[in-house]
Formats: sequence, C-alpha cells, structure tokens
Amino acid sequence: MITDVPGVLVGHHERVGGGWATGTTVVLVPEGAVGAVDQRGGAPGTRETNLLEPENLVQRVNAVCLSGGSAYGLAAADGVMRWLSERNLGFPVGTQPHEVVPIVPAAVLFDLPRSEWGNRPDASFGYAACEAASVSFAQGTVGAGAGAAVGSLKGGIGSASEVVGEFTVGALAAVNAAGEAVDLTTGRAYAADHGDFGVKWPSRAASLSSKPTDLNTTIGVVAVDAALSKAEARRLAVAAQDGLARAVRPAHTMFDGDTVFALATGARELPDASGPFGAAARPAALDALCSAAARVFARAMVHGLLAATTAGGVPAYRDVWPEAFG
Repeated sequence: MITDVPGVLVGHHERVGGGWATGTTVVLVPEGAVGAVDQRGGAPGTRETNLLEPENLVQRVNAVCLSGGSAYGLAAADGVMRWLSERNLGFPVGTQPHEVVPIVPAAVLFDLPRSEWGNRPDASFGYAACEAASVSFAQGTVGAGAGAAVGSLKGGIGSASEVVGEFTVGALAAVNAAGEAVDLTTGRAYAADHGDFGVKWPSRAASLSSKPTDLNTTIGVVAVDAALSKAEARRLAVAAQDGLARAVRPAHTMFDGDTVFALATGARELPDASGPFGAAARPAALDALCSAAARVFARAMVHGLLAATTAGGVPAYRDVWPEAFG
C-alpha cells in the first residue's frame, strides 16, 4: 500500500446508492512532503498544479485531494484545507502558529453519469476523508473510486508498494480511464505480469451489455521516502504515468486528463558524488526509484480493477469473470 511509505496516510469518503456513486480520497502527509505532478491527456481537472513547478516558491505540500465529480469535485479540496488549517498545518504566512495556508493540490475524475445530476463531492467530502485518514484503508469502490469506470468495467481505488534498496515506493490510483484495462477477449488484465494478484486469469471473452463512456481520467499519487528535489520528484510522477500506460489501452487520450502527483517525504538521502560511483550515483538511484514507480502504479491499477464492485450501473470485473477469484 502507499502507506507503507512512512508518514503517508490515506482516507476516503464516498456515497454509493440512492442516486449517488462518487467520493473523495485524500493522501495526507501531515509532516509535509516535496510535491510534483505530471499531467497527460486532453481533459484535465486540477487545482494548485502550477505551484508544483520546480521554479515556484512552495516546496512542500500537506495533502493531495483526489475526487470524483468532475470540475465540481475540486470543491472537496476546500474541506481538506479546513481540516489542515484547524491543526495549524500549512505554509507559514505570519508570525502566529495558526497563520498558515495549507498546500493541497487536487485532481478530479469524470464520474457524473454514475450519480443523479447534482450529486457530487463538496467540501464536506474532503473534510470527512481527512477524518478517516489512516495507514489502513480500503480498495475498490471507495473514495474517489466510488463512481469510477475503466473502459467497459467498474474501476476503483487501488494501491501497491515496493522496496528498492533502503527506500520504499508506493502508489495509489483512482482507476477511471477511457481505455480498457483488460483484454476483453480473454479476461486478462493488461498489466497482469506486474505482480501476483491472487487470481487465476480467465481465458474467455466477456459478455458485456454496458456502453463505456469516453469521458474519464485516471488520477493518483506515487510516494517515496527519499529526499528529492521538486524536479526529481517530477521524474517520479513521469515514470508513474508509464505504469498507467502499461495498464490501460489506449492511455492519455483526448478524453482523459490523467494526472499523477509525486510526494517525497525526505526520510532518507540519495547517495551523493562522494561515494564509489561518483557523480552517477544520485541519478542512478533516482532511476531505480522511477522504475519502481512505473511498476507500483501499474499494479495499483490492477488492484483497483479487481477490488471494485458493481455500482452506478457499471459491471465489476469480479461479476464478469467470477471464476478468476476461485
């Protein structure tokens, strides 16, 4: 899970049923983390992403807010800011402890067809997700994944992690793409070779009657306990997008706004030029973390697919290929 990276917490809040299938997920870093972002595709919905450019002032963020509701769902970040400000967490702008501005980049996915019109996340969703934040959290039809769809199937929240030397790289994805995550002629996930997912991949074509929507967007976060600059953290986000492209076909379309944030908590230093590998040591270590970022993000997407349950009229993988789960 992404929370295997020390200092990272995740919370969800969602409404499913009664005309609702949407929600919000918050990745909290109460001690702050260097933040970066990489955005692909033609239909993004984001907030505070310019702030993450390496040349800009603020270096550390306090949380990342991922939400359903399309552009309306960006309001959920207001609740995250309120929760953080009540705890005096943010960028100091005055002399008193409470004089802070919480730094909360956000991205949204398109799930409006899964709810009655007007039912979408607001600030209360972001606040409630913060209240629920923990090192343990659910995957599937929860949080920002409550109304997610990936191609013809239900999407959801997925997470994964990997140890690289002394570092830990984790990812969380809200899987909601225009492309398919599964070969519909066999039932095998495109990124099936990225891990042992505890299923027996089927070998039969799907029988699907639902029509996929072309308006989606996968959003997520990759985190590491390394001390990175904003520019180095962005390389981590760029690499995670490679994992997204391995898991979905096609990826980064004009109808997706695929956005991946990176968080570097800074607990461990990368090797420097004083070691036996000289000037190549730091970029080589960063490259190993980037390779892991691609793998864990791809695995997180498969977990989100497999953990999802039918909601909002979109069938889940587990209902289409139940034999995969034994």
